[in-house]
Amino acid sequence: MASSPAVAGPLPASVLQAKSQWVAVTWADLPGFEDDALHEAWNAWLKSCERPGPVFAPLCPDVRRLSIASATEQRAWLVARLQPYRVEALGGGATPGLLTGYFEPVMEASRLPTAAFSVPLYQTPAALSPRQPWFTRQEMETLPAAKAALKGREIAYLADPIDALILQIQGSGRMRITQPDGSQKWVRLAFAGSNEQPYKSVGRWLLDQGALRDASWPGIKAWAAQNPTRVNDMLWSNPRTVFFREEALGGLESSFGPKGAQGVALTPGRSIAVDPGSIPYGTPVWLASRGPGANLQKLVLAQDTGSAIVGAVRADYFAGWSPEAAELAGRLKQPLSLWVLWPR
Repeated sequence: MASSPAVAGPLPASVLQAKSQWVAVTWADLPGFEDDALHEAWNAWLKSCERPGPVFAPLCPDVRRLSIASATEQRAWLVARLQPYRVEALGGGATPGLLTGYFEPVMEASRLPTAAFSVPLYQTPAALSPRQPWFTRQEMETLPAAKAALKGREIAYLADPIDALILQIQGSGRMRITQPDGSQKWVRLAFAGSNEQPYKSVGRWLLDQGALRDASWPGIKAWAAQNPTRVNDMLWSNPRTVFFREEALGGLESSFGPKGAQGVALTPGRSIAVDPGSIPYGTPVWLASRGPGANLQKLVLAQDTGSAIVGAVRADYFAGWSPEAAELAGRLKQPLSLWVLWPR
């Protein structure tokens, strides 16, 4: 493939953000830039243009126009209009960051509690105050006041408390809910809020207990099956829980992921969660990461965040909702480099 056109002139000065600094580089410094299937990222960029910030809104007419352009035209436009900056921690130094993954679980649920489906998923409690810590996970299951506040807020019920935990950690999920009349309905349960308690990894708790060596979800479920009397201790080691809202999951909605923190639907393989103090929502980002989970060099869009996504060079990669996506998200934990692509 022919090289992309170069932009002459000296590199701009570094840019300081609240939690990172950006160091200008040349396009040749972006690994794999000539090889990415840019049209896949363009789908995510079109979503960002549904709710663009003031910096990228002026580019959205071009983004829409170029959605049917060739990769060569898209690449030439990127080089002409955007400047790449390497994202670094404040104070400098290209220390490798951390890439993890997340996905949208697909689960069976029941609208009413049954012997098989007894684990409730809740709407946001009426008494919840923004940014104020509420009852912990353990308190929600044991204190009369917490139970009273949650009464009548049940959306649906799952069969497995660990599946409920997975759903809360991922932030949303696709549910096939059995209705009271026996019919079934596909819906999305989307993130609606949390109890504002700190997130603690149950996998780390089990490792620290010496209970297992494999802290994957299959490993955790196998341990739970062998240690039913200790499951609550494990679950309660993470005080954080998440509340949901029910959304339709029709033809068009089913083609995209849940809405991220930017307020637009996520695109599998092209949306990432970031710390907005390091990278603003809606920013196109070049991502490079090599490890046992995956080898990635691609254009992605910063469209989401998460309670565990903190720091300058930190990203969570939205893998999608297939079994393969769940497997990829579960094994991604590897070094990361990021470059923001900022208007000239």
